[in-house]
Amino acid sequence: MPFPVVDNRRLDVARLQEDLGAAVLAVKENRGDTYVMVQRDAIVDALALLRDDPELNYEYFAECVGVDYLTWPHARDLDTRFEVVYNLYSVEHGERLFLKVGANEGEPIPTAKHIYLGAEYPEKEIADLFGIVFEGNELVGERFMLPDDWVGFPLRKDVGLGGEDVVFHEGTTGPAVEDLMMPHAGESFEGRTGSEDVSGR
Repeated sequence: MPFPVVDNRRLDVARLQEDLGAAVLAVKENRGDTYVMVQRDAIVDALALLRDDPELNYEYFAECVGVDYLTWPHARDLDTRFEVVYNLYSVEHGERLFLKVGANEGEPIPTAKHIYLGAEYPEKEIADLFGIVFEGNELVGERFMLPDDWVGFPLRKDVGLGGEDVVFHEGTTGPAVEDLMMPHAGESFEGRTGSEDVSGR
């Protein structure tokens, strides 16, 4: 059953705005989905409210994902370089809600793993691939998905798209994606067919 509407607002949005006040920065509807922008230091309170309020019952943590807006020229919901988007689902109501928090380089986001156990690994993936720090769920002394000697964060927009040699922390380089590609009949790369070298390097 869908959420009731209170003063032309969904009940979940109304509760967040009432409980968190100015920490709710904005609310947006886009293509049938509702997004609530929340200050970083209020994200744990927002998630706990949505999970624990018996009228809301957002018991299912679907995912959280990272976004780098370094080169995005269009209007944005938050003015930070990075965003983390939390995707929650209420099975009881059949409704989905997205929460968004922003961070710049070095600004930590409180971990949600104590609210939703399913947040622990997605946060570690975001930290490893974007360099966004989750306070209370830090990577300690090793990478999570990447080799331990990998340098940088490959999903940032200022990282190349794969034609470059991979640099490791000891100054050695690994093969570029192009060097590992095996041409085959019918494949086209840089205007050539699979009968010729792929990279020309």
